[in-house]
Amino acid sequence: MTEAYAFFNERLFSAKLPPCLITLQRRNKAYGYFSSQRFTTRDGTVVTDEIALNPRYFAERSIESTLATLVHEMVHLEQEHLGTPSRGSYHNQEWARMMRAVGLIPSATGEPGGKETGPRVSHCIEADGRFALACADLLATRTGMVPFVEAGSEADRETREKKAASKTKYTCPGCGANAWAKPETGLGCTDCNLPLEAAPAKMTTG
Repeated sequence: MTEAYAFFNERLFSAKLPPCLITLQRRNKAYGYFSSQRFTTRDGTVVTDEIALNPRYFAERSIESTLATLVHEMVHLEQEHLGTPSRGSYHNQEWARMMRAVGLIPSATGEPGGKETGPRVSHCIEADGRFALACADLLATRTGMVPFVEAGSEADRETREKKAASKTKYTCPGCGANAWAKPETGLGCTDCNLPLEAAPAKMTTG
């Protein structure tokens, strides 16, 4: 994935993006996510962003789709460093333009014609677009991309997914305190006398 990041940075972003730590995280209902300044060296001298990909979906998705998720998150990184991202997880018009510039069509449904902005926006791959052509070149010259997928049957993976889904993060809108519980659990903050809000699910189609 680090090699793919460097390749797409050169081909699609004119090598403008800074180095980024690529991790594998099983976040429920997400193919991937971007987190700004998530890691630092032990001495605190270097801070780096994170792009996480969910290995839960490697087996059921094509290599092209998984790499498209990587580029989707690279666009978030581009906007973080070179643009003006909205607060929270909102995908704005600038981000949508950046996505189209690399050959990914933003869509809330993951299909052509979907809404291009909002809190949850996925994408589809533009036929013969910049990403599609670059990805084809990468896969033609570099064998073994995404060589490992999660072991076990589909039933085993579904069981693990359901277990992960049973834990939902809740946050107090007043003080920001967090708690984890089953979905639709009624929780409240005794300090602020406010109900805790469940974190929205996030999904990117890659």
